[in-house]
Amino acid sequence: MAKKTSGSSKSQSPKGKTQKQHKPFKKEAKAVKTSRSQSGRDGHKKTWTRTKSKNSKASNTEDRVGTRLNKYIAKSGVCSRREADTYIASGLVTVNNKVINTMGYMVQPGDEVKFDGRRLQQDPPAYILLNKPKSVASTTSESKGLTVMDLIANATKARVAPVGRLGRNATGLFLFTNDDRLMQKLHKKGLPRLFHVELGKNLKNEDLIKIKEGLNLGGREITVDEISYVVNASKKEVGIRIKNMGSSVIRELFEHLGHNVVRVDCVALAHLTKKDLPRGRYRHLTYDEISLFSML
Repeated sequence: MAKKTSGSSKSQSPKGKTQKQHKPFKKEAKAVKTSRSQSGRDGHKKTWTRTKSKNSKASNTEDRVGTRLNKYIAKSGVCSRREADTYIASGLVTVNNKVINTMGYMVQPGDEVKFDGRRLQQDPPAYILLNKPKSVASTTSESKGLTVMDLIANATKARVAPVGRLGRNATGLFLFTNDDRLMQKLHKKGLPRLFHVELGKNLKNEDLIKIKEGLNLGGREITVDEISYVVNASKKEVGIRIKNMGSSVIRELFEHLGHNVVRVDCVALAHLTKKDLPRGRYRHLTYDEISLFSML
C-alpha cells in the first residue's frame, strides 16, 4: 500500500538546475395565518386555518413569467432599479450573451445575465471543498455516471461549478464555487496544487531534474513549481506542485519519460489541506480560508 502524504506545503525543490540533491517531499416565510368560518348543515360554524407565504402571490407570479431585468440587476447588488434601466438602455447588459436594451424584458430561470461582461448572480457566494474519491468524474455533465456534482448535491442550493479538473481515477481535494471573480482569477493565474504521485517504477534523479527544468509536450512548455521524492518512501513516489488547472498534464509529464502513473492524489489546494476531511466528504470554507485567496 502506498504511503500517504500529510498535505504539507513545506516541500522544497533543488535551488540549481543541475543540483542532484533534493529535499524530501513531506506527506502531508414568515407565515401568515388566516381563518374563515362557514356554517355547516347542523347550524354550527366551522372554522379552519390556512397558512400561506407572505409573498407567495408575488413569488408564484415570478416563477410563471420570470423577473424583470432591472429588478434582477438590482437584486444582484450592482445598482438601483432606476440606474439599471439606464445601463440596459446603454447596451451594457446581456442575457445569454445577447445584448438586451428593451425595458421590461423578463429574465427566466436558468438565464445567464451579464453586466459589463461580468455574470450576475442572486445566490449568496458559496465555497465548497470536496475530498474526491476514485472513479468519480469531475464534470457537470449528467451523462458521465457518478460525478462530483452528485457528491455535493446537498451542500448548497447555489449553482456552483468545479474549479479545474481531476481525472476520474485521481483523488483528493476539489474546489467548487459560484464566485465568478475568484473563478476567473484562478483560471487566469492558476491554482497551486500539491499532488502525491505514485509511479510504476523508480523515478531516476535525472528525470526528476528534467521535470523541474520544464518539458515541451506537443508544443506546450510545461513547468512545475516544485518536485521531490516522498520522505520515507521508495523513489516511485514523488510530490509535485503545479498551477495547471487539470491533472492530465501530470500523467503526460511522467508518461513522456516512460513512466506509468499508478496513483494521483491532490493533497493541498493553495492553503487548503485534507485535514479532518475524509474521502468522499465535503465542507464549506471558513471566512478566513476564503479571504486568503486574495493573496494568490
